[in-house]
Amino acid sequence: MSSNDHDRQPHPREDEHEFGEERESLWRIAFAPTIWAFHFAISYAAVSVYCFRYEQMYSMGTLRAGLIVMTLAMLAAIAWIGWRAFQRWDVRGTGEFSNPAGSAEDRHQFLGHAGFLLAIVSFIGVAFDTLPIVILGTCR
Repeated sequence: MSSNDHDRQPHPREDEHEFGEERESLWRIAFAPTIWAFHFAISYAAVSVYCFRYEQMYSMGTLRAGLIVMTLAMLAAIAWIGWRAFQRWDVRGTGEFSNPAGSAEDRHQFLGHAGFLLAIVSFIGVAFDTLPIVILGTCR
């Protein structure tokens, strides 16, 4: 590193741009677990309301089909979020699973790594949330 590189002052807007990207990445890593939480709440609330009020009047097949469609949509959204996080991680381009330097780019890659792992956990969570809906035949 030359003395010119070391003494270089950042452009006034450079820090704002960098922190804006990190703030955006922090929001992105929260999307997949949020989708999982909504899926859990909607699924179990819908089944609870159905079992409490409508079991005698309607078949569970319609509810099950609707929840499965919702589940597939949410799994697709989580997969997309995971793919975007994987691209942000850039492990294929750098070949590094960890980033020991701690530069701004390393932080962006870490946020991509964290987002990717959270997407995997959220995908599995949504799949497991769906099991009772698929397996249960009735409310009893």
